Amino acid sequence: MEIIEIIGAVVTLIGSVFILLGSIGLVRMPDFYNRIQTGTKASTLGTMLSVLGIGIIHLDWIGKIVILILFVLMTNPISSHVIARAAHNIKVKQSSRTIVDKLEEETK
Repeated sequence: MEIIEIIGAVVTLIGSVFILLGSIGLVRMPDFYNRIQTGTKASTLGTMLSVLGIGIIHLDWIGKIVILILFVLMTNPISSHVIARAAHNIKVKQSSRTIVDKLEEETK
């Protein structure tokens, strides 16, 4: 195994660990808003690292991999933001531990 393949495998493994930690966070968070925030951060970084690791292993794919990473970087946070805002608009219940609701303050 060449050193570049080892580096690619390690980067892919780190991405997989981020995705695993995000899935654990989905179980541990108290409400929808915290879960979507945890899932978005972990899945964005985890997906980008996993795909980058594959790109390191297969250098001839790197152009497509960069485009894919940019797509994930732009769409994942935006779609999660839209889903969270829609949930807030239909009054999805927040955790009792939530102290500040900036969206509620904006509408007053």
